[in-house]
Amino acid sequence: MTDPGVHMSTKTKHHDPLPDVIPHPRYRFPLVGDITAISTSKPTQAAMRTSRNVGSPIFEQSLFGTRFVLTTSPECVADLSDESRFAKYVSPFVDALRGLAGDGLFTAYNHELNWDRAHNLLHPAFAQNAMKSYHDTMVAVADELVEHWDSHVGTAVDVSSDMTKLTLETIGRAGFSYSFDSFRRDQLHPFVASMVEGLRFAQLQSFKGLPLIGKYLFPRATKRNDDALAYLVDVVDTVIRERQEDYSRNPDGERPNDLLEIMLRATREGDENRVDDRNIRNQVLTFLVAGHETTSGALSFALYYLSQNPDIFAKARAEVDDVWGEGSPSFAQVPKLRYVRRVLDETLRLWPTAPAYARAAREDTVLAGKYPMAKDDWVVILLPGLHRDRVWGPDPERFDPDNFLPERVRARPAHVYKPFGTGERACIGRQFAIHEAVIVLGTILRRYDLEPDPTYDLRVSERLTLMPEGFTLKLRRR
Repeated sequence: MTDPGVHMSTKTKHHDPLPDVIPHPRYRFPLVGDITAISTSKPTQAAMRTSRNVGSPIFEQSLFGTRFVLTTSPECVADLSDESRFAKYVSPFVDALRGLAGDGLFTAYNHELNWDRAHNLLHPAFAQNAMKSYHDTMVAVADELVEHWDSHVGTAVDVSSDMTKLTLETIGRAGFSYSFDSFRRDQLHPFVASMVEGLRFAQLQSFKGLPLIGKYLFPRATKRNDDALAYLVDVVDTVIRERQEDYSRNPDGERPNDLLEIMLRATREGDENRVDDRNIRNQVLTFLVAGHETTSGALSFALYYLSQNPDIFAKARAEVDDVWGEGSPSFAQVPKLRYVRRVLDETLRLWPTAPAYARAAREDTVLAGKYPMAKDDWVVILLPGLHRDRVWGPDPERFDPDNFLPERVRARPAHVYKPFGTGERACIGRQFAIHEAVIVLGTILRRYDLEPDPTYDLRVSERLTLMPEGFTLKLRRR
């Protein structure tokens, strides 16, 4: 889970992060700065336009006197990935999410003790060899998607909605042994609506210094957000309380060895990495929200590109047929879908669903040999721009899974592909997300022909993550 957005805050920094040699949007106005180049609803895509317009791999944006530096430069990103010189920075947008997830793994500051403890406690649960314990759940939820889609053959399905149901159900069951009954509902679970409200509010919070918006919109948004957060907390507290009550009734009983149990057991046994009850709630919320949002977006974008590229679809399907055959895929068969994995990697190149993260200088330094940075100065890495750099070839907008052939990967610089962030604060759930996504794509490829809407042009919505908007597919059984 990486930093979700390039976002403009009205907070004032103690000094400018970099010297004035960095280009900025052409039309800059007194007081309000680059207000015409900034979008409250689609900040990442607005920043990408600014990057193209200024024609520089490093640029700045200013709003009400607050300056933000962003980069798409492989040279800068290579420097920023040096853990000895730079660390994760909790950007204003991520800071706004602390109302939702507190000091959870994603939103914690580097100095907070609970980050170290939770990371040490939970990291083994996301290692590659731990994926075996989640495999059957992932396959079962994918089968429920198929059962749901079989009832809609011949009609258009809302892809992003159904991928959200699938990934929420998967992390709920695999991580916390809790079912949202996602495919037994006509509408998304209320948890999703509350989550979206919380994420959108966090996005608005960064703009609350703007005239009119803060005065007329925020009171209502604040009430909606408070109600949404109360509901999310109630759901999670219920899950935790039921597990604790189960232990009280039957301490010697058999319980699932999931993420929740790992945290509760550490508390019971006095583990040195135990976290307090409030942090357990924060971690559950973090995994439920960020852990399903990123993967649902990645699956939706992948299905969009597969439906638009029949030759790629056919090659991916042939691999699934050859490797999986007719039966349910085993754990060992999933990583053998190498072409399907390349489809996923290429999807995350073009639309990294967590589209940015920030890095701060540990000490005074010079970025890429050109840009002096003082200690604690920070830069936002704009991933969709980095992933479209010229190192990706003459047509970086073209969807080409062969970009991830081993020989092409070796030929590129090391730090030009960062969909899961970098360093010790990179996405802890990366292996979980990849294994789940490959299972789902393989299941769909093996069972359906996908007919896209010929009138649809890709539109991308933004909240915490990027997601195709209004994207439907018509299903046909093979």
